[in-house]
Amino acid sequence: MTDDLLWPAYATPDDLPTIEAVPLAERGLPESTYALLTEAASRWPDRTAISVLPDAARWHEPERRTFADLLADVHRYANLLHNLGVRRGDAVALMAPNCAELITATLAAELAGIAAPLGSGLSRAHLAELLRRSGARVLVAAGPELAPDTWDTARELAGEGLLDTILVVRPTGVAGVPQPVPFVDGARVSYLAAGAADLDGSTFAGDPPRSCDLAALFHTGGTTGAPKLAAHTHANEVADAWMLAANSLFDSDTVAFAALPLFHVNALVVTVLAPLFKGQPVVWAGPLGYRDPALFREFWTIVEHYRIATMSAVPTIYAALARCPVDADIGSLRYPMVGASPLPAAVRDSFQAHTGTTMIEGYGLTEATCASARTFPDVRRPGSVGQRLAYQRMRVIRVGADGGWEDLPAGETGVLVISGPTVFPGYVVDRTVDGYVLDGLGKLRDGWLDTGDLARVDADGFVYLAGRAKDLIIRGGHNIDPAIVEDALLAHPQVTAASAVGRPDAHAGEVPVAYVTVAPAATLAEEDLRDWAGRRVPDRTAAPKTVTILDALPVTAVGKPYKLALRADATRGELRAALRAVAGVDDVDAVIEGSSVVAVVTVSPSADEAAVEAIVGRYAIPSRIEVMS
Repeated sequence: MTDDLLWPAYATPDDLPTIEAVPLAERGLPESTYALLTEAASRWPDRTAISVLPDAARWHEPERRTFADLLADVHRYANLLHNLGVRRGDAVALMAPNCAELITATLAAELAGIAAPLGSGLSRAHLAELLRRSGARVLVAAGPELAPDTWDTARELAGEGLLDTILVVRPTGVAGVPQPVPFVDGARVSYLAAGAADLDGSTFAGDPPRSCDLAALFHTGGTTGAPKLAAHTHANEVADAWMLAANSLFDSDTVAFAALPLFHVNALVVTVLAPLFKGQPVVWAGPLGYRDPALFREFWTIVEHYRIATMSAVPTIYAALARCPVDADIGSLRYPMVGASPLPAAVRDSFQAHTGTTMIEGYGLTEATCASARTFPDVRRPGSVGQRLAYQRMRVIRVGADGGWEDLPAGETGVLVISGPTVFPGYVVDRTVDGYVLDGLGKLRDGWLDTGDLARVDADGFVYLAGRAKDLIIRGGHNIDPAIVEDALLAHPQVTAASAVGRPDAHAGEVPVAYVTVAPAATLAEEDLRDWAGRRVPDRTAAPKTVTILDALPVTAVGKPYKLALRADATRGELRAALRAVAGVDDVDAVIEGSSVVAVVTVSPSADEAAVEAIVGRYAIPSRIEVMS
């Protein structure tokens, strides 16, 4: 990597044309994620690469790895996988909360074969289908010391004959000799670190990956019968990581904080791969990440101690941090990044006022590797999620009745489509002797990705989202397909129709709720249906918070389901409950304006508008306050 080509000036939106005047192929990007790590270890062998906290309470006891240490451990882990028979086209599944060994194992899986991260919160049936689809026979899993529930799931999957080998990872910073590995019928079990300890740390015994080889398989929202596995090549991941690292705001002294789970693309691309380009140190939270209550009590002290400059989180995390008293010197924090779901203006304003920092907003999706747009801290484009990243192309189209795409002019709203080096090659739909069979499943057309998002793009490449073409529910950055909730409810013999939507939530952004109709003679309580669905959805996060029985579900004039009306009802109910105790609130409504639901709070002249704004501002929804005359 030569610095003159690798690091163009990229500090303002006006830099984009100059950057793209040089073809990406001439910039000398590494061949693979392994080559990226190798280069980092060569340039900064003794610099700390990762500092992993055992948990938030023990933030001052990190387990550290230099870049040279990290590369050596990746070699050992990859050589262990190679000895187990893992080759370039073989997937290695990984299922564990974040820990030092998981970071190394993920990079090693991409070196020896293909990483297939799994979220342990998915149902066993869902996980089993993902294993079958990926073909992974080796699972790197949390042991009983680290996550007992995850370990139990791993044993159950092995009991179904889905696994040959389980490599157990231990908690970060754990002391003492581990207990003998538990016996699992039908699978070989060993501790990952112990099994790799005596292997060669200087080189990898197999063939290194090429840019066109698959690096990872990430599961997306999926449905009950066919969870989707989005394939990423090494070129996809390296290009997207470079596009983020090319930001002139970041240098080798920019310390990053990581707390999102590694089965999310954001954690891998933003906080593992991108920092390797410039030798940035990364401080990793403990296994609970942002779900650890102690993290919020200690957060500003952690920022001060490690001189954290940038972090990545979803809007609800920043809303929570804005309510945590700043009890430390946080002058190092300059570039907090936010994505995964829309950033409410109230959350942005309260966090920035609370901390004195300017947030960097981003937009992306798994099918485009991770990130496709980002904002600039010194450039105000209200309502925008950012300018497209270098070398990514964006268009806005209208889909015709015949399925054809019609380009729309700049500033007009339509379906956002993306092309460029980060667009994935497809979903895994089959495996043959020649490898994975990939298919875009209708989302790819001549190299262009249909994002499913409604947006407009201005002449400078800034993206303004205008809703979702599909009604995904985004809970804490996790995409939930409403179909999995609806299918669970429709399996009930007395349910005749079902529709699931996202209800605004002050902590998770959205939570799923459902509306149903039932047979005329049905004698059902709404709580019974809620429990029924909760037991049957394949992902625990998709369990509906409420189920409401209606005489009929709303439809449009042409008879199609009208979910906006249900979202308005859910929004209205949530905000009425949240504002019930606030004096001077006369009415709370949720109205449909275009493709959006807008909360309207009517207050008396004597009402405390600041208190109302503070409560409503916790939700990721457009809103306004009207004062009675």
